[in-house]
Amino acid sequence: MNAAPEEITSLVGREVYSSNGVFVGEVEDIQLDLDARAVTGLALAELNHELFAGQVGGSTGVIVPYRWVRAVGDVVLINDVIERYDAGEPDEEAPEVEARSEAR
Repeated sequence: MNAAPEEITSLVGREVYSSNGVFVGEVEDIQLDLDARAVTGLALAELNHELFAGQVGGSTGVIVPYRWVRAVGDVVLINDVIERYDAGEPDEEAPEVEARSEAR
């Protein structure tokens, strides 16, 4: 059964959790590739300060690659790679989390 498509903007405001159930942040904005007509990242704010302590400096949020998204429902679930990023474990994907400031 195919569900009706939702507006991309419906992601804004949803809480984001790792697949292990750790709160990561809240979707504030969406990063798009207009040429490919695809979502490429989620801009998160209201971050879990324990998860990102010392990692994002004075930035107000982070952008995580959309390919980390596992499921979207009432909340957004992402791979647990975000927790490995926090632990400083070597991971090919972890450096792709980029700090984001309010300058627009």
